Amino acid sequence: QVQLVESGGGLVQAGGSLRLSCAASGRTFGRYCMGWFRQAPGKEREFVAAIAQSAGTTYYTDSVKGRFTISRDNAKNTVYLQMNSLKPEDTAVYYCAADDSGSYYYTASDTGEYDYWGQGTQVTVSS
Repeated sequence: QVQLVESGGGLVQAGGSLRLSCAASGRTFGRYCMGWFRQAPGKEREFVAAIAQSAGTTYYTDSVKGRFTISRDNAKNTVYLQMNSLKPEDTAVYYCAADDSGSYYYTASDTGEYDYWGQGTQVTVSS
């Protein structure tokens, strides 16, 4: 069992930056593919970014490429999402998730592939 706790959300003006963190419990963090998803009011949860067990392998949805960066620190059991040049359309609840079924270089992008989820953190971008 893995417990995930997100932090770092808040209110920011368009063009600003935020850094989300997700702290994981347990001693096997390095075995998980980690992902970030988001859900805006009235919309389905959507994939944002993922990072494989191999920290050099990342994957992003097109709308955040060049603006968001996912990274992980296995020594701290933490995954991060650096969000720059934020837009009002980035407003959503952001969720961290862990997938323990993939290979060393695999980046999961479907919600059904993830086994564990955090409680979410609100990000609001004002125009």
